[in-house]
Amino acid sequence: MGFKVAGVQMRCTPEKERNLKRAIELGDLAAQQDARIICFQELFNTPWFPRNTDPEAHALAETIPGPTVDRLAEAARTWNAAVIVPLYERDSEGKGYNSAAVLDAKGDLKGVYRKVHVPHFPLWEERSYFEPGDLGFPVFDVGVARVGVLICWDVFFPEGARALALAGAQIIAAPTAAAFATHQRWETVLRSHAITNGVYVLRVNRVGSEEEHDFYGSSLCVDPEGELVGAPSGMTDGVLLAEVDLDSIERARKEWSFLATRRPETYGSIVDTL
Repeated sequence: MGFKVAGVQMRCTPEKERNLKRAIELGDLAAQQDARIICFQELFNTPWFPRNTDPEAHALAETIPGPTVDRLAEAARTWNAAVIVPLYERDSEGKGYNSAAVLDAKGDLKGVYRKVHVPHFPLWEERSYFEPGDLGFPVFDVGVARVGVLICWDVFFPEGARALALAGAQIIAAPTAAAFATHQRWETVLRSHAITNGVYVLRVNRVGSEEEHDFYGSSLCVDPEGELVGAPSGMTDGVLLAEVDLDSIERARKEWSFLATRRPETYGSIVDTL
């Protein structure tokens, strides 16, 4: 079964409402080209506030459901497309998470992924805002496909991609906020996840200059053979469109039977406490 997926990459401003409106405009373009799954970049509706520790930035957080998810749920119904909505979440206990809400084409909330691996180093001081994700690696059935999410730093941990594949994910969406000259490293690890797990991987990266950051975009989609599907997007606002064929997952997994020949009884050291 073939259909199109889309990644929306865009510059962000300090104004959440302006960012949301721009995202919906670009989502409209994706829907006009028959995208059935639309994914936005990491923290798509805010400036890149984790560049430092700023107590005032906590005001950018919102609940799920909440104002942004409600707006995108309405858009999903209009677009007849599932939507992945990465944002700064505040839960009922006041804890903050770097999250992604997953909506189906009816606008129904299928669930939430919370970034598991939270980095903290200069210009990415995320632990000042986000708790480590506590929901594991869920897979969401959005109708056209079963989708999992890894957010940015998560991508460099192979355990997450493997957990999603074993739970039935066919597409892994990877919203990111990568800056500077790191594209080759990202593409290499994403190709690896696609090949070793027999899945599609859709990476959606932020663009634009924000304070010390130069986000470079270059969103891409990789098929289960590790090949790029559609041309990677550039370094400006835009939509990456890629055609996916879910039948190719079964073909790839039969030819490269990595999942079938696993030896989980030998992997205990991976989860041993250091």
